[in-house]
Amino acid sequence: MKQWRPVSPDVWQGRDDTQEAANALRLFQTTTRYSDFHPDRTDEDIVLLGFECDEGVKRNHGRPGAAQAPDILRRSLANMASHKDQPSLADLGNIFVSADDLEGAQQTLREAVLACQRADKRTLVLGGGHETACGHGLGVLDAFPQKKVGIINLDAHLDLRHAPHATSGTPFRQLAQYCEAQQRAFRYACFGLSMAANTQALLDEAAKRQVTIVDDLCCLNAPETALATLHQFIAQLDIIYLTVDLDVLPGWQMPAVSAPAPLGIPGAQLLRLIEPICCSGKLRAVDLVEFNPAYDRDKQGASLAARIAWQIVRWWG
Repeated sequence: MKQWRPVSPDVWQGRDDTQEAANALRLFQTTTRYSDFHPDRTDEDIVLLGFECDEGVKRNHGRPGAAQAPDILRRSLANMASHKDQPSLADLGNIFVSADDLEGAQQTLREAVLACQRADKRTLVLGGGHETACGHGLGVLDAFPQKKVGIINLDAHLDLRHAPHATSGTPFRQLAQYCEAQQRAFRYACFGLSMAANTQALLDEAAKRQVTIVDDLCCLNAPETALATLHQFIAQLDIIYLTVDLDVLPGWQMPAVSAPAPLGIPGAQLLRLIEPICCSGKLRAVDLVEFNPAYDRDKQGASLAARIAWQIVRWWG
């Protein structure tokens, strides 16, 4: 596969407590790293992929650095506990951008996700900027052409921008256009939206596309209303693709993103939204995007992002 490479064995390292007890295990001991890309030959139900890309962030005039995120997030995951009741992971490596060929990398991610889904694997992708969502979302839509596929975006931004080329701000407009061309419904919900960070033009585009929006103030001040809207959205779907833009978290909790949120939804409250999605039986694909290690403080952001990913895997199981 072009623009793909396996993960270095040095990434999955951690503290070994097996002298204490045989079941004192961590993820680095239960995650299988593969040196080639054959999802149909893996025993694990969840496939981990990295998308080493911040070309879309650069094109969107953001702060580059997210291309370094996948392996750093793996390192934070590696030392977390691996319990008997959570599924193990198959690490199938990283897709990267060659020169500035974002579109080529997105196509490779799309094909990789399609191959995984066709092999009946669930996909967990570590971005990368939010341009990750275009390739990941297309792969899921391709895999389930006859199903009602819904996109749930936990994000301060709609990412429905008009632009002459793909950026980190355009993925859901691209997915909407794809659905339109395929004459299938575009089912998209954004939770945690900052009204202050989205122009009227973006809100108009969302209204045109019949996007479900629950803003950050509703999530913070009326969490039961937000959850009720979420359950209503889930009930319409056969398949869910969940994308978590880490800038939905408060800047004090997640400084390591291109655009830190002045308000945001704290991690514990965000997990209240994530749990019913994971437990719905409809979730097939998840990504965490926009983590930028260049702006992290004492690995604070990496630890929180990894904890969210760990919790998703646990609930997914």
